[in-house]
Amino acid sequence: MDPLVVDVVHFYPKENSQTHYTVKFEVINDENPTTAIVRRGQPFNGVVRFTRPVDENEDVVQLVFTLGDKPQMDTQGSIFLKRDVLPDKYSWSAKILDVQGDTISFEVSTPVNLPVGVWALRVVTRMKSSQAREVYDFDQDLYILFNPWNPDDQTYMEDTNLLQEYVLNDVGKVWVGPIKTTRGKPWFYGQFDSIVLPATMFLLDRAEIPFHQRGDPVKMTRAISRIVNSNDDGGVLIGRWDGQYDDGTAPSEWTGSVDILAQYLETQQEVAYGQCWVFAGVVTTVCRALGIPSRVVSNLVSAHDANSSLTVDKYYTETMDELDFDPNNPQGADSIWNYHVWNDVWMARPDLPAGYGGWQAIDATPQETSLGMYQCGPASLEAIKQGVIGLNHDVEFMLASVNADLMRWRKDPDSESGFSMVDTNNYHIGRMILTKKPFVFDPLGDEDREDIIGQYKYKEGTASERLALMNGVRYSERAKRYYAVAGSATNDVTFKMRDIDTVLIGKDFRVIFDIDNISNEGRNIKAALSATTVFYNGVKAELVKKIEGKVFVGPQKHEQVSILVKADDYLPKLVEYCNMKISAMAIVDETKQSWADDDDFQILKPNISIKFNEDLILNQPVTAVLSFVNPLERALTGCEFRVTSSGVAGRTLRIPADDAPPHGLVSAQVPVLPNKLGMISFVATFKSTELKDINGAASVEVFEG
Repeated sequence: MDPLVVDVVHFYPKENSQTHYTVKFEVINDENPTTAIVRRGQPFNGVVRFTRPVDENEDVVQLVFTLGDKPQMDTQGSIFLKRDVLPDKYSWSAKILDVQGDTISFEVSTPVNLPVGVWALRVVTRMKSSQAREVYDFDQDLYILFNPWNPDDQTYMEDTNLLQEYVLNDVGKVWVGPIKTTRGKPWFYGQFDSIVLPATMFLLDRAEIPFHQRGDPVKMTRAISRIVNSNDDGGVLIGRWDGQYDDGTAPSEWTGSVDILAQYLETQQEVAYGQCWVFAGVVTTVCRALGIPSRVVSNLVSAHDANSSLTVDKYYTETMDELDFDPNNPQGADSIWNYHVWNDVWMARPDLPAGYGGWQAIDATPQETSLGMYQCGPASLEAIKQGVIGLNHDVEFMLASVNADLMRWRKDPDSESGFSMVDTNNYHIGRMILTKKPFVFDPLGDEDREDIIGQYKYKEGTASERLALMNGVRYSERAKRYYAVAGSATNDVTFKMRDIDTVLIGKDFRVIFDIDNISNEGRNIKAALSATTVFYNGVKAELVKKIEGKVFVGPQKHEQVSILVKADDYLPKLVEYCNMKISAMAIVDETKQSWADDDDFQILKPNISIKFNEDLILNQPVTAVLSFVNPLERALTGCEFRVTSSGVAGRTLRIPADDAPPHGLVSAQVPVLPNKLGMISFVATFKSTELKDINGAASVEVFEG
């Protein structure tokens, strides 16, 4: 008798997906799915049919699973089909469940630390009595992913309910904008789209992550933070912050990650353009697709500490004019971003001392190199909170991002270092750290906003918070020198900038700061106040208005300095996202006391309303109406909406809209054909020549016909 010849192998994609939490992947829901997607460390079922009946006493069947083109110990599982198998969580096994004539049903168990990816299968058959062999290569994809539901997996999350959000939710929100006017920008992650896993495999290969390391979430997430930007190795997105995006897609126009990953896979070229929330949205898609719990995190008022001093330093001339460079730092000036967005990923950290597992920060926005490449993290949130900067990876950079002190220095020929301290504000950096609250989606409001600042740092101004930062300072020689200078000066005048109420686009606003002389002598004060348009990474665009002059404040008296900024002053100078920076500075002639402060706010724009004229019924066409009112005194031209949804074929639609008169309605109709039941989400953006970065979202239920 000859060895068995394989007729067909089948891995029950639909049935296995139920127990492996992979049922949402689109390829599983095809009529006759051929791709199987399972999670490591958990048994899955298969069947093999041969061209003749099986003789269990004589036939030997071996399954050889391999990952990558050069399998080695960790990337190969070679197992014989047997009746009696004792599964072991660190090894492969294949147990025969039933033999019926020419068919064997079996169950495969995989190691809980298995490298993830697309595994290939070869079936080798022979007889016990002879050396002749038959070989069959299975030609369909078998994805094996991380398993955060399994207590032995490094990505395990004890509260498995949270995995509904951090692995299985395909829509979310990213908080953008300065602290007072921050708003959630809806984002469609789309990790179950049929192109996402293939695109993820392509980017892991391009990042040249060795296959045997692909089971380690620490190495994987560090590599993902590197390959989602294009800076080193042809990664996914090109970062750009200067407002010039005509040769690509403007960052504000993207509605989600799928279009970006689809373009990357199709062209195998970097995609133009991304900014921090775009990088973070793509990272979440990739991590959730692979089974690594992930969330997008927004740090409002975020420090970029270029010289590892754990301070952000601003320099002024003797007369308190701001210098645009850092005279002490060849690496470039520190900067403060209105907000910065990165990711947290969840895992145990066997490579660190006990207590540093759980959420870890990674950042794919290319800011500084880490070991020579644009990568950042994973940095344990617990280590950031305690200021333990020696632990891998990049804890120091992340600690500064959320908790550096803003230090201002004035040129001072009498001082030993050449500079003296300016009155400043410890509470300026890391005001709020926001993420989407699990299980809630509020397309137009903020009910789904969660402030996780307590997971990153102790409450501002408490002893623990100062201790954690000083702990970091103690480990850093450079930081020690900075903090040593922070001395004392005669301060008998108080200065305070007033908060600006919300400003709607097209409206005027006034900026005021108050001066109180608490001494018993008059004080002559040189004061300046300016309004500038800025990019969200802190780079100044154009000066809108500035006043400067001398103010005399009598003993125990109060004065104020103010400017009125009209819509006609700022509208021509606004840059993307309509961020404004108000800067105030003052110096007291008599005591040389100096003060400076600034404030960021965003000129607000309307949201897109998404309405349906009737109930949504499965596979029945319906019309969605997108609209908002033009807030400007001028017409809008070159109007276009973009809409993405999970429950509609064709991924993203681009819909031109008619020109809109001043204060008139901008609207477009979109034909929609819902293709799945339950709640589906829509995410929309709008651009025109005169007005960009308008967003909206909606969730609606699709019913049976």
